Amino acid sequence: MKERVTLTLDSDILSQIDGKIDGHYIKNRSHAVELMLSESLGADAPKKAIILAGAKGIHIKGIENNIPNPMIKINNKPILEHNLELLKKNGIKNILISIGYRGDVIKGYFGDGSKMGVSINYSEQKPGYLIGTGGCLRSLNQFIDSTFILMYGDNLINIDIKDMYSFHKKNNAKATVALKAVSLDTSSYGIAKLRGDKILEFSEKKKRFTNLINAGFFIMEHDVIGIIPKKGFSKLEDDVFPQLAGKNQLFGYTFDGQWIDITDEKKIKIAENEWRGV
Repeated sequence: MKERVTLTLDSDILSQIDGKIDGHYIKNRSHAVELMLSESLGADAPKKAIILAGAKGIHIKGIENNIPNPMIKINNKPILEHNLELLKKNGIKNILISIGYRGDVIKGYFGDGSKMGVSINYSEQKPGYLIGTGGCLRSLNQFIDSTFILMYGDNLINIDIKDMYSFHKKNNAKATVALKAVSLDTSSYGIAKLRGDKILEFSEKKKRFTNLINAGFFIMEHDVIGIIPKKGFSKLEDDVFPQLAGKNQLFGYTFDGQWIDITDEKKIKIAENEWRGV
């Protein structure tokens, strides 16, 4: 949430601020001042993160099938623990985990997060009551008061959060989607069509106009929640992203770090052999 302030500055300082404006990343004085203050105050990453971890577990031979996907172990750690390590590494310790199916397993393992050096709160979705990614985010409005991270709890990802945050702020974006270039068939993923860094179109598992897929990691501004329908099932990809794209407020951050979505036994084996951690 942003508030308007009035500043009286020396002309020499104003000249330095104006020198930051490039018309591309930094468009005006207000944007330049915000970035300079963020840098000087050490605000190089969001302070809060939401992890969506309510999906029902997939049936995989040899693995207990009554646990949620994020609790599948890769190299002796649940996927969710790898995700929490990524956040902690980047100084993000205020975390809310949205749980649903067998949320007790997640709460029993992580507790309040103190053993990992983070603070974890939980939001429990009603079993069998599907509200979608947008509906879930809508229900967490009270937890969010500024720029935040949203991530899917059943993907392994290693991403430079501080660089992505800088990218997000320089573009004055409302939402930034982490995009991963893949060589596999993209028809099973949400894909993005770009012009420069702006996402022109976001298609969820339909069209094949690019090899850049949605990696399930986002940086968003608080007021994105106001776009979500007030009631019922809602998906960010269907109800929010197209609106932001139409207003040139949705950006794609392409990253080189590892990303593995754990969807079947094959992906688990790949992760066990290739995942290098954060």
